[in-house]
Amino acid sequence: MECTVNWLGAEGPSGMSFIAETGSGHVLSMDGAPDGGGRNLAPRPMETVLAGTGGCTAYDVVLILKRGRHDVRGCKVTLKAERAGSDPKVFTAIHFHFAVSGRGLKAEAVERAIALSHEKYCSATAMLARTSAISTSFEVVEA
Repeated sequence: MECTVNWLGAEGPSGMSFIAETGSGHVLSMDGAPDGGGRNLAPRPMETVLAGTGGCTAYDVVLILKRGRHDVRGCKVTLKAERAGSDPKVFTAIHFHFAVSGRGLKAEAVERAIALSHEKYCSATAMLARTSAISTSFEVVEA
């Protein structure tokens, strides 16, 4: 896996804006907060880490449920993270709340899919769990 991150400040007065190009050819913008020299034009780099973790685990949960032939129709993950007060300001706690919708979904199947993602499949969660207390909750919504 590869990624190239380019600071846009070298090409003009863009403060702390960066463009990342992923190995799969996609582009992601990032920027800093105004108090850090940014212009608030894009997500912060650590916000993208948190979003990536949410995407990684949601992907797993949906795939696990689909492979189990469950009628899953939606999956929303809300993440709330706390960070260390001093540098490096790593995540110290992350709570994942899953709202999974479908027809006839059983809570046990959703709970198992979440557990499998966090314990076995989600690489992003596994990395962040080295510095963060990971907690989860979920709700099943009938579609």
